[in-house]
Amino acid sequence: MVEALNRHLERDLECETLLECLYDLNELDRRCFHVLSSADDPLTVDELADTVDRERSTVYRSVQRLLQFGLVQKEQVNYDRGGYYHVYRITDPEEIADEMQAKLNDWYAQIGYLIGRFREKYGEGSDDTASPPPVT
Repeated sequence: MVEALNRHLERDLECETLLECLYDLNELDRRCFHVLSSADDPLTVDELADTVDRERSTVYRSVQRLLQFGLVQKEQVNYDRGGYYHVYRITDPEEIADEMQAKLNDWYAQIGYLIGRFREKYGEGSDDTASPPPVT
């Protein structure tokens, strides 16, 4: 884990890379997010699929992942004579940034806790210095 963390910290992070790191997005997820963020108006899955040149069902799964993470919003558009369809837009970037900050704060707290546990177990005066910590 330390090596993976160092690799992420050593390279220049861009917005899409940050999304990839925090939400485990794949290339198509990032492309869909980028297209939606660049669009002037919300897009249907069909419009998005045409833009990224992928099958509708594949893009739909990607959009569902983005929805699950709260990175995009789904809106219903009603036809005058009945029926409806959905369009998608990115979530307000400020909301996304706040959520990323919260994730980072949670991660920081978890790592701090683990460091404290490490100190308790292997620090000065510890009885359990014979076995080293597991390598991850």
